[in-house]
Amino acid sequence: MDLSVVWFILMGVLLAGYSILDGFDLGAGILHLTARTDTERRLVINSIGPIWDGNEVWLITFGGAMFAAFPNAYATVFSGFYIALMLVLLTLILRAVSLEFRSKRPSPAWRKFWDGAFFLGSLLATLLFGVATGNILIGIPVDAEGVFTGSFFDLLRPFPILVGLFTVVFAALHGALYLNLKTEGELQERVRGWIKKVLVAAVLVWALVTVYTWVAVPAASGWPWALVVLIALAFAGILPAVSAGRPFVAFLCSSLAIAVLVFLFSFAIYPNLVISNIAPEYNLNIVNAASSPKTLGVMTVIAAVGVPVVLIYTALIYRAFRGKTKLTDHSY
Repeated sequence: MDLSVVWFILMGVLLAGYSILDGFDLGAGILHLTARTDTERRLVINSIGPIWDGNEVWLITFGGAMFAAFPNAYATVFSGFYIALMLVLLTLILRAVSLEFRSKRPSPAWRKFWDGAFFLGSLLATLLFGVATGNILIGIPVDAEGVFTGSFFDLLRPFPILVGLFTVVFAALHGALYLNLKTEGELQERVRGWIKKVLVAAVLVWALVTVYTWVAVPAASGWPWALVVLIALAFAGILPAVSAGRPFVAFLCSSLAIAVLVFLFSFAIYPNLVISNIAPEYNLNIVNAASSPKTLGVMTVIAAVGVPVVLIYTALIYRAFRGKTKLTDHSY
């Protein structure tokens, strides 16, 4: 198999891993303000507190892989989405600062401020990720030299905004399913109520995005529609699993849906990495945007060592912090 294809697949795996892992802690942040008391909000924060930064390793690794394997695409994306990416960076910093600062003072006003900042950072980061995904699907103004010729406001079109809305709603659902796994008692009962409401919204927006994508993205007409049905089945399995007291199964259903969505996204753009809406010949793909074969070969050896390390690290972290969230003197 050509090494450029191998790296396209590996980037898809990294993107799926990030979407599943950081997706639930972004979703928990979106739902954070729905917790009623300070104790409940601390439980929400501490359910993701030990692992959120590890989840973002997947995003950093994805960016590093694109930089090394497909530098031309990396340059175009980071220049075209420069303002959006700086906003993402600011929102992720805001989330991190909110987590660390909230517990430093007992003042209700202080904690309320950082609760709002945590919610806002989570919401905006998720929305921006979704809008970027929508723009990649329908294409951005890129000229013959791979230079982005539009502006930030050219990225705010109906389809990308709809994909951004879906990303927010689905992240909230994924986060609620994770909180159902990590909480107990009255908070868990309330989380189950959140799941029912957000699931309805997620399914409705997903159906709308699927139809819109089929119309707006020509490559989507070649989707393996059995996988679209698989997403529907994953959604359908969530409520029965929650009702049966099997929160991990419900969370796996959501994770499966995310993994399949990432696959369909990759399928729709392959072999392209950046699609130009000016002319198809200006697209950046895994051939004209790739590094040299020698570079890809060296990177493949490094990945063969590094990726298992990331997987082992992730597994150990989740094993160490398994079980229900408990508040201690050292909690946030």
